[in-house]
Amino acid sequence: MQPKTHQNAPLDERITGALVGAAVGDALGGPVEGYSPEQILERHGGRVHGVVGPWHGDDWRTARPLAPYHKGDGHVTDDTLMTHALIRVYARVRDHLDAYAIADHLVPDLMTEPRWIPELESEALPLQRIFLAEKWLVTRIHYGHADPREAGTGNIVNCGAAMYMAPVGLVNAADPRAAYAEALDIAGAHQSSYGREAAGVLAAAVAAACTPGATPGSVVSACLALAKDGTRAAIERVCEEAARHTDFESALRPLREAVTPYDTVGPDYRAPSLGARRPSRLHAIEELPVALGMLLVAQGDYRHAVLGAVNYGRDCDSIATMAGAVAGALGSPVPEDWAKTVAEASRLDLWEPAATLTAVTREIFDRDVARRRTHEQAFASLGGPACSD
Repeated sequence: MQPKTHQNAPLDERITGALVGAAVGDALGGPVEGYSPEQILERHGGRVHGVVGPWHGDDWRTARPLAPYHKGDGHVTDDTLMTHALIRVYARVRDHLDAYAIADHLVPDLMTEPRWIPELESEALPLQRIFLAEKWLVTRIHYGHADPREAGTGNIVNCGAAMYMAPVGLVNAADPRAAYAEALDIAGAHQSSYGREAAGVLAAAVAAACTPGATPGSVVSACLALAKDGTRAAIERVCEEAARHTDFESALRPLREAVTPYDTVGPDYRAPSLGARRPSRLHAIEELPVALGMLLVAQGDYRHAVLGAVNYGRDCDSIATMAGAVAGALGSPVPEDWAKTVAEASRLDLWEPAATLTAVTREIFDRDVARRRTHEQAFASLGGPACSD
């Protein structure tokens, strides 16, 4: 299989590909989240190859543990809701963000602005849909008055922050180190330990994917140059295994085995182990290494990477969100029929957030250039080497 990427894609196409790609991956993974590849195979009579209906069919309204959420039929989940919320913060601030921007803008957005929630098929506050790990933002910052830079301490350590960090990578397109640093600051309001680390590395992956001529291998290399502790070890091990495969079917079980020593959740995703989601320098979230592994297996092809993530199961909506964001940023096109179906089913404009973030990204770049010129002039005045244009 040859990689299907547009390595010369301009910024607007990469931002659109990353954000629409993340949302489509989220929607495809939602209905099979929490299950194993074997359970998915049995339930659907084969692998999932596109948008599918709820796991429990028409009983989704009452079937536990998913009720009352309509997962499936092209509905995006909280991964996309949080991504779009972060883009709204960038649109307000129109500059780089930090943990205080999360406290000042994201938390009120979650608490006070009703939005269309596809899985509830109604308007509601985003706070009423997001998972407990994301509700933590409101609990700690709004009610607990915690320092935003430290508010993530004490939360369960999961992929909650990493799942919506693609916009940070896009704002810092082609500068993975800057994306990593900004995401770590932002994520401090939400997560600690390897959950926060994963947010930084996911942003770095998206930024690296935006670099002209980037490949899945160069993206992984950029991640390994920045990642720390168990997160780095998990990415390295999973990607070593992924390099042995060219089809996601053969990679499903080996990638799970490769990430298992670093994953705290355990073999039963719906019944986490006693040590699950606790801070550690030795462990990593499962979602990010597997997403990067599927990107390598697919050689950057969006469709193959996302379907691999979806059929992996477990937290596959977030895995597919991450894989979709990076593949889209590389320039691999999102299937138009998938994007159209998801947008119509979710009743969301998937392209407007991308247009907004593209405009904001250009503004931020201009600000960065002006700030850098000011610094260069000041440094030259101090006797440092003058910078030529």
